[in-house]
Amino acid sequence: MKKIILLVMAIGIGLSSMAQQAYKFKIDTKEYQKIELTDFAVEPIKSSVITSATTKPIISIPTADRDVNIVNIIPIGTAANAYGFSGTQCPFPVRTDINTIAFIHRMGGDLDPGGYSGDMGYDVSMDGGLTWTTQVEFWEAIDNGGGEYFIDAARYPNAGIATPEGGSGAYLNYYMPLLWDSNGGWGGYGVGVANFGDPSLNTRNTISYDEDTDLMISVPGGYDISSQGLAIGVDTDDDVDGSTYNGAIAVTKGVWDNGAQDYVYTLEAFDLDLSVSNGSADQKVAFSPDGETGYISIIGNDGEAEQVGGLSNYYPIIFKTTDGGASWSEPTFIQLDGPNGLEGIVNNHLTDELIAELFEAPVPAREEISYTVGFDHDLAVDANGNLHIGVLIAPTGSDPQSIVTAKGFTAVVDIFTTDGGTTWYVEEMGRPSTFRGTFGEISSDNRVKITVNEDANKFFFSYLDTDIEDAEDNDRPNIWCRGFEPATYMKTMNSQGEDAATNVTLFSSGMWQAYYGMAARKCFTNANGYNIPYVYQEMDAADPIAAVQYQYITDFYFTDADFTVQAINDPVENISALNSVSQNYPNPFNNQSNVMVSLSEASNLSIEVYTLTGQVVSARDYGYMTTGSHTLTINGADLTAGVYFYTVTAGENKITRKMIVE
Repeated sequence: MKKIILLVMAIGIGLSSMAQQAYKFKIDTKEYQKIELTDFAVEPIKSSVITSATTKPIISIPTADRDVNIVNIIPIGTAANAYGFSGTQCPFPVRTDINTIAFIHRMGGDLDPGGYSGDMGYDVSMDGGLTWTTQVEFWEAIDNGGGEYFIDAARYPNAGIATPEGGSGAYLNYYMPLLWDSNGGWGGYGVGVANFGDPSLNTRNTISYDEDTDLMISVPGGYDISSQGLAIGVDTDDDVDGSTYNGAIAVTKGVWDNGAQDYVYTLEAFDLDLSVSNGSADQKVAFSPDGETGYISIIGNDGEAEQVGGLSNYYPIIFKTTDGGASWSEPTFIQLDGPNGLEGIVNNHLTDELIAELFEAPVPAREEISYTVGFDHDLAVDANGNLHIGVLIAPTGSDPQSIVTAKGFTAVVDIFTTDGGTTWYVEEMGRPSTFRGTFGEISSDNRVKITVNEDANKFFFSYLDTDIEDAEDNDRPNIWCRGFEPATYMKTMNSQGEDAATNVTLFSSGMWQAYYGMAARKCFTNANGYNIPYVYQEMDAADPIAAVQYQYITDFYFTDADFTVQAINDPVENISALNSVSQNYPNPFNNQSNVMVSLSEASNLSIEVYTLTGQVVSARDYGYMTTGSHTLTINGADLTAGVYFYTVTAGENKITRKMIVE
């Protein structure tokens, strides 16, 4: 029997103030467990073995009959322990125009004997990841002479790569939270630059509580540098202990100063009422290739979205800029569920069997089921300024901001727009078997990441999953990836030619051990295709405060030829008259295309063709048709090249597909 895990973030508010729940879960017949949204952990001072009932032994890796797409993995830097490599940060920047990739991390470990874990360094490759310089230290914490931690010990870093006009080559921009409190409390950021060509050219600055804006800052979730050189970090304004959200998003903006030969930062408050969810689970920021259009996305609940089924969920809340970050829009939310939600979630996410398994009779209608997003997400912006959100979705649990994580109920998706944010769509990228892996006092969720090519027209969605039969926890993870081309709605298939994500670490030395795996935000494009950079940490899962070795995956590729799957989430066929509707063929086409329809009973039959914005460009009513197969014709001679939808209607039943006109 499947196990349903409800992961919750306690928010100090009950459901009594919300609408009456319209349905009940079958919690009396399933294991029901609550796991809180995890905070950023601070490791113990001295290493000791931490045992856990969920910890599995390290598994030996097979050496024969390996997959033809096996990847090569090389060691890079080391760190004193596994704490500090969080899924919400961006420590893995790439600049394809200078063929440079870097990884920022804490110091210590085998390559830094005696090094303090509060110091910070980086590894860098200037030949596209082939060779590396490792353990370049640029931040040394100050020994305060008392307390458990040094003053300004660094953790959970973000980083970017900048080549500012008037600077001296390429710089690592760093942006990281500091403990600051000698007893382990969060208290500000460390910011500055480190010159790749001359390690002596480093700057060291701190940002702490801002009296002018009254912003209390702690652990930022999002960071990006636009092509115009604007650096932006995003955090939430919380009490010093992190227990209470104070009503604002803290946005740190950095611009290059030639005189200082450094980035100079200012701190700004974006008001956002998240009292329903008592803050945000995650924050991200990303810019388009030209640097003009950018988005800040917050995972939270601002009380504006319809609370379907009387349940309180998480959903994306968006700020947008079209002037390179000089000004930002008011926040807008994305409705996931209900009659005004995303069709791919509302109608296509759960089969009838899964609905019957999850809910007591009478089971709810599809538009009555509440959906939520997971606790972290990632952003990318295409060349036309359209946002893509990589995130995990699933039904909402019975507790506020909880999520059903049993096998089959979750999916990694791309929530994206084609018109700048007016209309939103969703495409599924994979169905993870597990959700969270826990190692001592730290944990790692699926860690959904988006990687884009330089032209920002290919998107690669990566995540962690333990797919071992009967696995309940994501504690022996592989890295998985799927490519998506929005212009053609084509997706990649896996190495076996199936309509599914690819297991990146299958049969490699990282198989079942790709702990805290992370994809870079940009990929390298070369003669072999799209080279997607990955890093993970080799660690003892039973002792996360032992030293770790970071590993870099050198040669995972997709090519244009791999984009072979028509990206359409088939509606769940809970129908009588309309038995099946084929994908149109040929597809793509420029003149005429055919659609095969099978009717299980006689019915009125019609077909409509419409644009991405919903404009009907063709419609034909075939009238009353008998049981059996029928061929419908779509005339594309008068249609401009692009992506369209077609909907076949039989009685009260409808099925929609996508098609491409050349």
